[in-house]
Amino acid sequence: MKVQSYSAGKLGQIEFDTKPFGEKVFFRTLKDAVVMYQANQRQGTAKVKTRSEVHGSGKKPWKQKHTGRARAGDKKSPLWRKGGTIFGPHPRDFSYHTPAKQRRVALRSALAGKLLDKEVVIAELPRYSTPSSKSARGLLKELGAPRKALFVLGERNEVLWKSLRNFPGVQVRTAAELNALDVINGGLIVAEKAALDALKTRVGVKEVSA
Repeated sequence: MKVQSYSAGKLGQIEFDTKPFGEKVFFRTLKDAVVMYQANQRQGTAKVKTRSEVHGSGKKPWKQKHTGRARAGDKKSPLWRKGGTIFGPHPRDFSYHTPAKQRRVALRSALAGKLLDKEVVIAELPRYSTPSSKSARGLLKELGAPRKALFVLGERNEVLWKSLRNFPGVQVRTAAELNALDVINGGLIVAEKAALDALKTRVGVKEVSA
């Protein structure tokens, strides 16, 4: 099928074999993978103090009987102001992992959806000698000034990453570290051909010989 292309500052179209990415989006598998990646990003650092941790005396405020007041053991009771918290959150690890095959199918489905929606640009990205936000801004303008963009590289390019990192909504990934959540949240996918070839090898549907 024809896919958008970018070369020497101009947008166009190019023929590209998308069969390895399939034509069907497995939405349930994709959703399960996205939820997993989001859970793995949670810090799990929420913390409240129990009655054993709040500041205060453990002395009984008044005697048990004959005061006309409700019984009270200490001022750190959860029923009292500034007392401890019952069943509050404590630091925990929310991370878990789905099978590797399921993650590959999810990434393939995410890419297939982007290809069907025509949100993929195969690009010959410029090579900067030094980081330059001005040059990166010009690159984004030539790509149509997308509000969100994900640059997928065949290999690490620290200069390009430093040029793009200050733009909100713009991320840079290599084909090896790309995941389904990156693709879903990425907006316009701007990928080098070498990166797409690597993704074909990594997650593509393998043809079965007769």
